[in-house]
Amino acid sequence: MGETPLSSTTQLALSPLLAPLSNLDGVGPKTSQLLVRAVGGHRVIDLLFHLPNSIIDRRYRPELKNAIPGRIATLKLQVTHIEKPQRSKQPWRVHVTDGTGNAELVFFSQWQAKKVQPNAKIIVSGTVETYNNRLQITNPHYLEPIENEFMIPAIEPVWPLTAGLFPKNLYKALRSALSKCPEPPEWIDPTLIQQHQWPTFRKALHLLHFPSDFPELFDNQTYEAMESRARSRLAFDELFAEQLAIGQAKRTSQQSPGRVLIGDNSLTNQALQKFGFALTQSQEKALREIKHDLKQPFRMLRLLQGDVGSGKTIVALLTALHAVEAGYQAVIMAPTEILARQHYAVFSDLCSVETVFLSGSIKGNARKETLEKIQNGTAKIAIGTHALFQEGVEFHNLALVIIDEQHRFGVEQRIKLGDKGENTDILVMTATPIPRTLLLTRWGELQVSRITQKPAGRKPIQTTLHALGSMDKVLQGIERMISQGCQLFWVCPLVEESEVMDLAAAKDRYLSLKHHFGENNVGLAHGQQESNERQGALDLFAQNKTKILVATTVIEVGVNIPNANIMVIEHAERFGLAQLHQLRGRVGRGEKQSYCLLLHDDKINFTAKKRLALLRDTEDGFLIADEDFKIRGGGEVTGRRQSGLPDFKLVDEIRLEQWINPAWQSAEYWFNQGKMASLQQKEAIECLLLLFNKNNSGRLLRSG
Repeated sequence: MGETPLSSTTQLALSPLLAPLSNLDGVGPKTSQLLVRAVGGHRVIDLLFHLPNSIIDRRYRPELKNAIPGRIATLKLQVTHIEKPQRSKQPWRVHVTDGTGNAELVFFSQWQAKKVQPNAKIIVSGTVETYNNRLQITNPHYLEPIENEFMIPAIEPVWPLTAGLFPKNLYKALRSALSKCPEPPEWIDPTLIQQHQWPTFRKALHLLHFPSDFPELFDNQTYEAMESRARSRLAFDELFAEQLAIGQAKRTSQQSPGRVLIGDNSLTNQALQKFGFALTQSQEKALREIKHDLKQPFRMLRLLQGDVGSGKTIVALLTALHAVEAGYQAVIMAPTEILARQHYAVFSDLCSVETVFLSGSIKGNARKETLEKIQNGTAKIAIGTHALFQEGVEFHNLALVIIDEQHRFGVEQRIKLGDKGENTDILVMTATPIPRTLLLTRWGELQVSRITQKPAGRKPIQTTLHALGSMDKVLQGIERMISQGCQLFWVCPLVEESEVMDLAAAKDRYLSLKHHFGENNVGLAHGQQESNERQGALDLFAQNKTKILVATTVIEVGVNIPNANIMVIEHAERFGLAQLHQLRGRVGRGEKQSYCLLLHDDKINFTAKKRLALLRDTEDGFLIADEDFKIRGGGEVTGRRQSGLPDFKLVDEIRLEQWINPAWQSAEYWFNQGKMASLQQKEAIECLLLLFNKNNSGRLLRSG
């Protein structure tokens, strides 16, 4: 794949689909801009991939005596008389019959009513209603002379629009686009097409956009079956293209030359002695897998998955020291300064090599000195935030990039950091995979190491659900726990009170808890504070000088205070499952029994309560991630989108589950058999990748 260029014939055939939307008949600059906004792309094929999201079925054609109220009906009628309104705000009423019954067409605009004359034979389509025991259609969707019956579609597609774009304009542009659409060479195995009775690529698009062009399909539910097959075929096409792009990127990455990093264990052994605890079997296994990758002549792209509190940091430290033993630099990037400083404190304590810290708050001479140490190689390990990938940060011989809590970084940021060194190995760490990582993990594009055991002595966190209406009882329970020497985090979703959503604001909760528990017992940490003020609140809490720390999600990662054993999360239903799991992981780090209280709205719906119940019933990060994936979807694997439903144009959630495995199998078959494929088959695959814009995905995937 990718070795044989498209033939000039194929390029010529595809060129109308790859042309800008402004090339379409009747599409000027303004309409072109609206179309780009609506369809999310500039190419003609992007417009054709903008499928209807619903249909209006106008095939129901009863006699009036049998018309069912509430249904959309298409009726052949004759006008008996027209009733003009007595007052300006009254409607026009057109009385009609079909010989089996009578009805009224009700219009609130004069120009519509004047389109018909007494005794005229017309065809009407709209929603049948009853009023005072009489059949009515108010403001019919269609009203045409009987000879224009062909103008009323039996199946009317409904497309997603954008402000300023009207269905008529979109329809015309789609007609023009389809007229320019060739039938590309078939890229799906003929056996698969025959097995599922799939239409060709072009026919699938034609049938979905303009079903009325296929009147032969409108009897006996044939259309529904064909519509489903057309959507499945196009969904498979997109997933097949995605899997081919992922597979190609994976193979390219596996074949990319990397540095062979072989250490002598001198630094890692020193660090383990200072650490003072034996690694768990899971930690040892993960470290072996990582070191095996580092010793290979190819680039590493590995995910280190471990639940919160499972000991990923020590594995990251030992990995970094392995790179230093081999004579190179390592960098650890964290999403927040709190987490980065936490790592820096641990690394500085356990490492016997020069370790530096860099974040946006490091200014002046301190920053200059740090940058010099990184550039001249004095600093062997650099730890910091996104400041590490900014211009002006030059490494001496960077070989290893470790990215912690990778879901907090954009794809572009990770690419930039990976580009700081030549053929850098990349280790990404996360406690609960976000959708993008989850997709890659599920489909095997990242090598995965899992830490499944927690360090000895840690107890499961008891998680309970509480309605906000029971706040008094919650506070009474907290009073008892504080009297026994406990500390607790209290997390609120917002910093300022929102008029739109009635959420608890951290500042308001801070004031109310101070009033309840005393001035000196409550601290406050949120993202809008100056970093030194926020760090001061964290330090007082860590020193047990305050008993309660009210915070926003600024504490989601990086806060390690073993004595804090209670986590209260207010309006828990507003958080994602992965985020709740991370927040809960801030407790349960000491020997005390820990608790997590999820406070929710009294009127929480069934689905939201089910989500919280899942968190109550398990601490399994993978299970939680799977549920989060089902609810939120995953990021597009080979694209830049980071979260939410996969950025597919033709794949819905049901078809994603239905066709991802067959698409993966087809892609694997192609990679195994592709060298024996004919030139025509290779060109078909190239066409597929070009149409779905998947012909240059390797760099994105190699970013992790």
